[in-house]
Amino acid sequence: MSGPSIILIADDDRAIRMVLERALCRAGHDVKLASNARTLWSWVADGEGDLVITDVVMPDENGLDLIQRIREVRPNLKVIVMSAQNTLLTAVKANERGAYEYLPKPFDLTELIGVVDRALQDTSDGEPTSPVEVEEQLPLIGRSPAMQNIYRMLARLMSTDLTVMITGESGTGKELVARALHDYGKRRNGPFIAINMAAIPRDLVEAELFGHERGAFTGATARGIGRFEQAEQGTLFLDEIGDMPLDAQTRLLRVLQNGEYTTVGGRTRIKTDVRIIAATHRDLGSQVRNGHFREDLYYRLNVVPIRLPPLRERIQDIPELVENFFARGAEDGLPFKTIDSSAMDLLLNHGWSGNVRELKNLVQRLAALYSDEVITAEIVGTELADAQGVGASGALEDETFAEAVERHLGKTFASSEGGLPQTGLYTRVLHEMERPLIALTLSATRGNQIKAAEILGLNRNTLRKKIRELDIEVIRGPR
Repeated sequence: MSGPSIILIADDDRAIRMVLERALCRAGHDVKLASNARTLWSWVADGEGDLVITDVVMPDENGLDLIQRIREVRPNLKVIVMSAQNTLLTAVKANERGAYEYLPKPFDLTELIGVVDRALQDTSDGEPTSPVEVEEQLPLIGRSPAMQNIYRMLARLMSTDLTVMITGESGTGKELVARALHDYGKRRNGPFIAINMAAIPRDLVEAELFGHERGAFTGATARGIGRFEQAEQGTLFLDEIGDMPLDAQTRLLRVLQNGEYTTVGGRTRIKTDVRIIAATHRDLGSQVRNGHFREDLYYRLNVVPIRLPPLRERIQDIPELVENFFARGAEDGLPFKTIDSSAMDLLLNHGWSGNVRELKNLVQRLAALYSDEVITAEIVGTELADAQGVGASGALEDETFAEAVERHLGKTFASSEGGLPQTGLYTRVLHEMERPLIALTLSATRGNQIKAAEILGLNRNTLRKKIRELDIEVIRGPR
């Protein structure tokens, strides 16, 4: 390209136009400024400009609609979209209409200059993705920089079938992200099937995933359909993938490699057409190093990693989340509430170990249990203390084992979506208690399995079986 590039900018905010003009001129570009879509369109139609930067909301036309007209007359002209409507739907719509990039306001000028340079050097003709019928609802809430990065990444992934690995603490919204990828993606007309590895007995995981034939194991009185078959031509969401047993990991790896599987007890190979999205709150890298997760499977699943930030890293989103949860509660028949500033300060300074799910459940309790139209700091303080299971003194020294278990389970119910944990709670709780019990006993006996079996009241063969099933590392010490 000879001479400086000409960049066309349309924004009805004069201050933003001036800031962009100074920054782009310093970077060596020529700039033309417009306050409305009509002027921008006349320049584009006359063949002017090497790049367009446009706001979404303008007085005479929506910038997203303008993109479609620009692509019809000048398909190679790149368009960068700016918007203060910083939601996932804005990012999705910008991507589907063929925008080169979506930048939320306020934007970083260094990042914008970098995007401009890449757009001017990019000679590809980026085709817009097929349009998505989107409702004006928000599957993900938040306008923080951390969430804006998530929105932009999701918008780029909507038109692909790439395998995605979502990581993040419990309650950060991993399934919401998986559903957004499905609902606004190319497989949106197919099924979305979710399965939680931590909620399934380890010896039944393979049958749940791949189905089973009659007589394949005790209790298999009829053929069972697996989740892969249910998710055909859709999306299979493998939640808590870090809890998948090694045998099932091997089977899953074969599916990802070959695109086919066999049912448990079956011999016929079945072709599958399913997009895989996995999620975990565990450190899979550490599990790979410890031999608890296959390295080759990890790389097959981790094609596109997405890390969801904990709520403490996006506290500026809490007011919007609270308002949204109160509004949704009102739609479900709960009284609509507001919250005063001192109460909001308590929410902003809380630790939120249960993340967005914990916040949502708290808001629902506030709406359901209190007659006050305005929620005060006193009410919020009481609820936060009760949810933590700590009395006025904060002391737990005299707590019995049964009381500790009850308190832990109370947190599980409090942080669960809709106030109810996922199915399979009995098996999961026993599994969570069994592993540390056996591991601590083996540690205390310096790996002496005979002594550990005696203390636990287990047969030695039973203890060996439990060690294998639970992937417990036995460290032997001096006698």
